[in-house]
Amino acid sequence: MIELLAKVFIRDADNLGDARVRAAYGTLCSVTAIVFNVLLFAAKFIIGRAAGSVSITADAVNNLTDAGSAVLVLLGFRLANRKPDPDHPFGHGRIEYVAGLVVAALILITGVELLRGSVEKILRPEAIEFSLAAVLVLALAIAVKFYMAYFTKKIGKKIDSAAMEATAADYRSDCLSTAMVLLCLLIFRFTGYNVDAWGGLLVSLLIIKTGVEEGSNTLSRLLGEKGSEETCRAVEEVLSEFPEIIGLHDLIVHDYGPGRLFISVHAEVDGSGDIFLLHDAMDRAMMELDKRLGCESVIHMDPIDTQNEQLSALRDEVREIVRSVDDRLKIHDFRMVPGHTHTNLIFDILAPVNFALSDGELIERVKGAVKERHSDFFCVIKVDKAYV
Repeated sequence: MIELLAKVFIRDADNLGDARVRAAYGTLCSVTAIVFNVLLFAAKFIIGRAAGSVSITADAVNNLTDAGSAVLVLLGFRLANRKPDPDHPFGHGRIEYVAGLVVAALILITGVELLRGSVEKILRPEAIEFSLAAVLVLALAIAVKFYMAYFTKKIGKKIDSAAMEATAADYRSDCLSTAMVLLCLLIFRFTGYNVDAWGGLLVSLLIIKTGVEEGSNTLSRLLGEKGSEETCRAVEEVLSEFPEIIGLHDLIVHDYGPGRLFISVHAEVDGSGDIFLLHDAMDRAMMELDKRLGCESVIHMDPIDTQNEQLSALRDEVREIVRSVDDRLKIHDFRMVPGHTHTNLIFDILAPVNFALSDGELIERVKGAVKERHSDFFCVIKVDKAYV
């Protein structure tokens, strides 16, 4: 249904690189979710009050909260689509992440409130009534929520929306929680045991779990995650098409919200080449990256000496020394500066962010190993962190 509505209401629906198309998808899914959730809330609340069931009423309140979350997601898309301004030159895309975080907070608050109500009902049980209408409403709610989770997850992946993916996770937990409520009602019907409050307790715990998980995931994006493996591979594939580029390092991916990607990378080139031709190649490489990845890129050109056999042999030797410390370590920007009393070897070491040794310990260990082999060599080392 959503895809049919998208074809009707969204112009150029397949052009996901257009921020307006993304916002239109977000608006369509959010409005649909609001309508579904309000209808489910009304049906469950009426049935829950009539049956005296705390778990059905709790599930109804959860649907109302979901409607509020959909409103927040809708506002998030609207605000995130605002044009860049002097104070926010990278745009407002991260507002989507803020909306997702608020949705997760609402999920968590709802779960805590339902937990409190369920504990009260466990301590002071109240009678409930079984009705076929309640069974039908709950079964219909499970089907509707399953569909909502499906299309929200699908569209969220399609447009890379953290807020929509958080909402989809909430809908999946709603399916489980409503199924639990239905199970409690059936247990009461066929055994006479009133486990309604315990069902409400389990529902609330499921909601709290979803809120914590989605809050953590969205907060991670808001704080700034490393570039995805897919993006890094795409950068390497594009730049591998340019023969002027010998090697890559210091790749950094900056995420300012969906569709607002900034990439910087250092490209190694033959230092004996024509500087103007090399610069032209870097310009063409940046344009190709921007076109195929929908990003804004910057390439820093690092010239290396490819003609000096002694330098190449030393580079290989130092590379093996560094890898003997940890095979995840890499070197780049390797240069040799001969002098009257000693020779400087200047290079950078690329280390993981969570590397066990401090920068100082790593530098001293490598310096010592090089000094053992070449007493007249002095190492000038800078440690870089692997941001991808």
